[in-house]
Amino acid sequence: MAMPHHLASADALPASLVDVAHARVRNSILGGTLSPGEKLVEEQLCGALGISRAPLREALRLLAQQGLVVQTPRKGTRVAEWSPTDIRQLFELRHVLERHAIEIAVPLDDVDGRLETVDAALEEMRHAPDDLSRDDAHRRFHAAVVGLAGNRQLDLALEPILLKLQLPMAVNLRSEARKHRRPADGIRRHEAIVAALRTNDRAAVLAALRDHGHLDHLDLGDPA
Repeated sequence: MAMPHHLASADALPASLVDVAHARVRNSILGGTLSPGEKLVEEQLCGALGISRAPLREALRLLAQQGLVVQTPRKGTRVAEWSPTDIRQLFELRHVLERHAIEIAVPLDDVDGRLETVDAALEEMRHAPDDLSRDDAHRRFHAAVVGLAGNRQLDLALEPILLKLQLPMAVNLRSEARKHRRPADGIRRHEAIVAALRTNDRAAVLAALRDHGHLDHLDLGDPA
């Protein structure tokens, strides 16, 4: 496992050892240094991070809750793998929740005020310094869209879906970069959603969400 020599930087991370371990392993997974299915060896990780097993194990437990690693008794921990079918189904679920949220929320009262969180996430996507930051902003954008409904149960239902989509979305970003696609293309699709929200026309918003969520935008390979 080559990762200890290339573990993501700990600059500006929180002081907690668990937070440090969680952030650095997470960034190494989402940044592609650790590959889907790769086994995580605790001894090597502890050496790379300069920490004991206790905070590392807690960090790995949190990563497992977020769907980034899989822990199997007597077999250890591996980076999560998602089949194309899994990914398609997760995106379908996200779309169902977003559609329901829009059906509840639109038309909006005080459009500009209600869209502040959505606008802020889009602005973060535009100016993200790297793919990891853009991925985080992308997740906040979709959470903010569903949040327009003001339905806490919808928010809670969406959260694990967005967490599970972290890895496939990060993999897709790297695939887009290899194929020389422009990140601006993805941002334009999100701008179209915001523009539709500003019309306060429910049908226009649903159409923008449908077009944005089309799986042709993703590199999923052949369904498993």
